[in-house]
Parts: sequence; C-alpha cells; structure tokens
Amino acid sequence: MSRAFLCLEDNFLMEGVSIGAKGEAFGEVVFNTSMMGYQEILTDPSYKGQIVTMTYPHIGNYGVNDQDVESRKPYVEGFVVKELSQVMSNHRAQSTLEAYLVQQGVVGIQGIDTRALTKHLRTHGAKKGVISTETSDPTRLLQKVKASPGLVGVDLVKEVTCKEPYEWHVEGGTTVPRPYHVVAIDYGIKQNILRRLTEAGCRVTILPAHVTAGEVLSHRPEGLFLSNGPGDPEAVTYAIETVRGLLGKLPIFGICLGHQILGLALGGRTFKLKFGHHGANHPVLHVRDQKVEITCQNHGFCVDLDSIPNKEMVLTHVNLNDRTAEGMRHKKLPIFSVQYHPEASPGPHDSRYLFQEFVKMMAK
Repeated sequence: MSRAFLCLEDNFLMEGVSIGAKGEAFGEVVFNTSMMGYQEILTDPSYKGQIVTMTYPHIGNYGVNDQDVESRKPYVEGFVVKELSQVMSNHRAQSTLEAYLVQQGVVGIQGIDTRALTKHLRTHGAKKGVISTETSDPTRLLQKVKASPGLVGVDLVKEVTCKEPYEWHVEGGTTVPRPYHVVAIDYGIKQNILRRLTEAGCRVTILPAHVTAGEVLSHRPEGLFLSNGPGDPEAVTYAIETVRGLLGKLPIFGICLGHQILGLALGGRTFKLKFGHHGANHPVLHVRDQKVEITCQNHGFCVDLDSIPNKEMVLTHVNLNDRTAEGMRHKKLPIFSVQYHPEASPGPHDSRYLFQEFVKMMAK
C-alpha cells in the first residue's frame, strides 16, 4: 500500500492510502450522501471537474459491471472513501471497484475520516482540492491546489457532450412504436434519462451542446429535452442562446443543468450553493400537491427564480433542507424543469412521473 494525500485550498490536509491510479487529481471536493450507486456516480458526466467523497463508510462491496454505467467512462476527477472493499459480493459483478479505478485511470484515496471531511465541507463550503500520490510536502500541495482552476466561469460541457448527433436505441433491440420524437441536447446526459424517455413513449435524437435553434427545429421534434451536465451554467453561453431561440416553439423539459440553462434563457440568474446537493436521499416538496418526494440530486448551482423577468415561471418544487428552488413551470407556455434527477440511478423512483408529464405536454 502506498500513501496518498488529500489537500484543500484552505490548507485542510489528510493522509490516507492510495486507491486506483497513481498520480494527482485536481477538482472541487464535494460529498455524496448515497449509500450505493458508486458506479453510476463515477460515470455521471455532471461530476466533471469534481472530486467526490462518499459519506457511506464502506464502498465497493458489490463490485462493478458493464450495465450500470451512465456514460462511456468515469468523469469524476478523483474519488474519496473511508474503506474500499476488496471483495465483490454480487452475481452481476465483473471486477472489483479497485481494479476498475486502476483501469479507468481514476486517482483515489481511502483510510481517511470522511465524516471529518464532510463536516469541514458543510461548514466551510466546497473547496478546490487535490489527491496526490506524488507530493507529500504540505506547502507544495497547497501551492498546486491554489493554482488549479475552479468551477465558476468554466465551460465543462464542451468536454462531456457528444461530438455528433445520434439516435438512442433501446437495449435488446426490441421495436415498440413511440409516437413522440424528442430532441435531447447533450450537456452531459445520463443514459438512464434516455431509458426513461423511451419508456414514456419517446423516440430520442441526441444532439451536441453547441447545436443551434435552427438545427434543433430541422429534426422536426415534438418536444425538446435539456439534459444534466457539469459546471457553471452561465459559462455555457451558446446553450443559453439556443434555448432562448426555442422558447414558445416546442414543449420543453429540463433537468439539472438543463433547468439552470432554461432559467438563464428566460432572463434569470443562477448562484453557487455553499456545498451543493449530492446524494440519493434529498427531500423535495411538490408545492401543488403538498407531497414530499425523496430525490436524487447532483448540482452546485441554483436558479434564482425571483430574478426571472415578469414572473413568467412559477415555483413547483422546493428543497426541504435549504428551501432552494427545485422546480419551475411557465405560466403560459409548455415549459417545465426540475433541479433534481427524476431518472434516479442511483436513487428512489418518486419523481419518475415527470417523464409522463412531458409526454402529456407534447400530446396537447
């Protein structure tokens, strides 16, 4: 076992044991409160630019497989756990998590007090950090962290979006009539979103993030889906301009970064949360029904609903932990969005009805 160090930009330093690849990984350090779903978390493109700390102490016990990925590769910059299981106890497992991290080049650390790290991030906010197996000098580590880029003002979408348009094909190759053609703009889309859209009755064409409004309309879709993705929404100016050009022309459903880009396209603002929402157990109130949904979340920015001109959007969902906006709907146009992840993966299924709401909107 070789040593590894985790250093934050405020000089918070922890020593542990290296897992995964050797080297140095820089990113914003956040914590995820999910008890499982580490493979989906590792391969979620929304985590580009971030080092993820798992708060659950024992990670890796059911191994990894080829089916539970959300994209073509891991996008986390680094991975932090209390204890990495060396045993995989699941009939679907194809390799251990340790072997997967090595194969995919993910730098990680175990054997640190993740509770102390999480409390530090909750108190002081998400911080830039580094995991290193190469540098042990605290002064040098701190210098490297401070020189590394943060998330604010950085366009990470261009690093995760698809290069060319493509059609989503259902696993197994079964052909079922799907009456609604949806264009999904890929800001870092998760595969489970595409599965949920097809299950709801949609044929899905995925387009790169830099697509124009005219190119979207050339596909003659019945609806537009705005996907999740990483980083600062205000930095993705081309996406904001495209969505602005499509307002009122198509039913629109946005999730996570897509929700934020929609808010910006409507003339609103976004702001950075202190430590973000990352986990599969966040309570959200459905304002109309006064029902609580347990949701899957992964975001560090939030829409300021009050900043949208003319009060065009109404609040539909509220986070019960910090009262931030989690959903909105247009008063007149067929447009709605949520900040959380109704496709789950990992997480509860309380919010899957939103995909059917999108279909009903297109049917009208």
